[in-house]
Amino acid sequence: MKNMTIGNKAIWITIVATFLVVILAMAGWIYKVYMHDPIGKEKVCIYLTPGLPADSLRTQLSQYIPETTAERVTMLMEYMGYGTPGNERCGYYELSPNLSIYRAARKLVAGSETPIRFTFNNLRTKEQLTERIGETFYMCADTIAALLSDPSVCASYGFDTVTIVAMFIPDTYEFYWTVSPRRFLDRMHYYYKLYWNDERKQLADKAGLSPLEVSVLASIVEEETAKADEMPIVAGLYINRLRRGMLLQADPTVKYAVGDFSLRRILNEHLATDSPYNTYLYAGLPPSPIRIPSKTASEAVLHYAHHNYLYMCAKDDFSGYHLFARTLPEHSRNAAKYHAALNRRNIK
Repeated sequence: MKNMTIGNKAIWITIVATFLVVILAMAGWIYKVYMHDPIGKEKVCIYLTPGLPADSLRTQLSQYIPETTAERVTMLMEYMGYGTPGNERCGYYELSPNLSIYRAARKLVAGSETPIRFTFNNLRTKEQLTERIGETFYMCADTIAALLSDPSVCASYGFDTVTIVAMFIPDTYEFYWTVSPRRFLDRMHYYYKLYWNDERKQLADKAGLSPLEVSVLASIVEEETAKADEMPIVAGLYINRLRRGMLLQADPTVKYAVGDFSLRRILNEHLATDSPYNTYLYAGLPPSPIRIPSKTASEAVLHYAHHNYLYMCAKDDFSGYHLFARTLPEHSRNAAKYHAALNRRNIK
């Protein structure tokens, strides 16, 4: 009887020991798979939208990591409460390759968004700007367009619905993908004020321009030349004309008035276009920028070249550079060379 008791104890000890070994082995496997092993070999970029099913999320993850790993991440997220009322997530997330399954799931469920870089340049119209915003962020382009067309909204930033484009200084900015339209505009206005510091305001004042007028002139300068080293010269030329009370007679403003920036030759019919943007007909600067000027162009206006030039004409070698003149006869000779070159190339 005693031997049987000892035998039973031995059996139970063996069973318990085996069970503990299995439990420890499972715990070790779980730790290794969920807490230690990296999720993959490349950065994972995920967009979560409200109500996104776990299956759709798994499909996104599977583009970067093994399907079994993606399944484990989503399974763990659901265990953590993902998708339940009050625990839905929206945003852009980057998961580094060295994250474990647990940390990846935790980051997504916690809503620890990754900022995205928003870069814009070489845009002409407000419509192009709102389209770029809509392509980049979760917000709808129509929503931001409606705000930029709302007089009260624009007035709150010191602009109207036409001049509001001057508030956007081309650069690279960081936002969350889920930024609200109004929060986005608030931040852009903040960056605008950062750009227009006291030093730049003083430079604008010395040039006889307001910050808005600097943006308007910079937009003309940038349409006139793509050569950064030539921009201060062009800016100085137009400032000379403004100070003398001369019509600017800037061809890009005519193209803007006509609505066709592809024009290679400005004809009399184009010059007759009745528009406040046509600087062949209306004195001074146009009402608003004819494009969203780059920082380079704005700096060229603020640091314009001091000279006596009043006229400019594209070089007949089509290099993109210009010939500058102090007198009308000199300019007429330059223009004749350029028009002859256009004729030789049969450019109408």
